[in-house]
Amino acid sequence: MLSRNKALENRTKSALSAMRKILRKTELNSKALMRETGLTPSQLVFMQMLDDGDEQTAGHVAQRMGITQATTTALIQKLENQGMIVRRKGESDRRQVWLSLTLRGRQILEIAPDGVHARFHEQFMELEEWEQLMLIAALERVATMLGEDDKDAAAVFDSRAVLEPKPVPDEF
Repeated sequence: MLSRNKALENRTKSALSAMRKILRKTELNSKALMRETGLTPSQLVFMQMLDDGDEQTAGHVAQRMGITQATTTALIQKLENQGMIVRRKGESDRRQVWLSLTLRGRQILEIAPDGVHARFHEQFMELEEWEQLMLIAALERVATMLGEDDKDAAAVFDSRAVLEPKPVPDEF
């Protein structure tokens, strides 16, 4: 019984060590991105969603990123203040907000390093479907084990987002 408990304890340590490695790698990636572009990973992904050249609605980008309206509004405000994106009200529906990259935003995307997200996506897409599903299930289980379900979690690793105050939702 003692050796079984020791084996389980070692597995727990291995799992926690793997999670620490993931967090450390994403933190280093976030710092490098900030240093080189002045952007957080969330801001970069948001801009990448606008990189096809066409205007897109704020709601459409939010849906594709899997983030809330409040998070979207905060990202738009920060990126607009940095001169990376421009927004305009819809002509037929004034509640609709159309977004596009500025020249400065396009230039920043060109110099942005391929981060941990790009590397993960590349390698994840090379996995067999069953492996992808198994990893998703395992990661969702770990997230559940760590606490309450975070409805505002985006598909972007951004350690700074945890430290920043939650924005007050605006209408768009």
